[in-house]
Amino acid sequence: MKRNARVVISSQNEENLKRALETLSEYGEVHAVRANLFDQRDLEKLVKEGWELLGSIDALVWNAPNVRCEPCLLHEATYIDWIEASALHTVAPGYLTTLLVQAWLERKRKGTVIYLNSVSIKEPMPPLVLADVTRAGLVQLAKSVSRTYGKHGIRAYSVLLGSFDTPGARENLRRVAEARGEPFEETWEREVLGRTPLHRTGRWEELGSLVAFLLSEEAEYMLGSTAIIDGAMTRGIDI
Repeated sequence: MKRNARVVISSQNEENLKRALETLSEYGEVHAVRANLFDQRDLEKLVKEGWELLGSIDALVWNAPNVRCEPCLLHEATYIDWIEASALHTVAPGYLTTLLVQAWLERKRKGTVIYLNSVSIKEPMPPLVLADVTRAGLVQLAKSVSRTYGKHGIRAYSVLLGSFDTPGARENLRRVAEARGEPFEETWEREVLGRTPLHRTGRWEELGSLVAFLLSEEAEYMLGSTAIIDGAMTRGIDI
């Protein structure tokens, strides 16, 4: 928004949506549409109202909340937990992408999709197994969208995030600390700060700059790529 973007934000939680709207409105034009990611009609409404509010939709930046049972280990997950994870991290972003690609093709418009993902799909974290498994498909989706529709000016990217200081991240680590019977600060130090040589979490302006670049025409030849912003947390390399 600081780069003059006109934005529609969405959440199922009306209070969270209201607070975000109040915070972001000082930076520019922002609209809020309440939507339940588990409801097909709400996903369709989100795209329809977003298009009406903005006059067009040029990009989707996807970000999803935590699965309710997490952090939980594999043997603790129920069938419903797996259904929720799949709906949240595969079905909802997949269907939103379908709706937008259909609209862009029909109107002969370019479009960009960025899936905010997690580096834990590369180096799994056992308490996040449901999210890790179901989010991994977004890398495939970004590549598939780009290879199929890139000739029409439609491109997609997956961004693998390391640790960013969010209420959700803190709540997850707080539950991990309680399960281990250790102070939260000790868990935060070991599981977050201690994993990167920078000994800090990611900064929002760093992520914002990366997203802005991927949305720009300068990143066109990177279509389908997976970008990592994790402070060198992960030990593996891709060649």
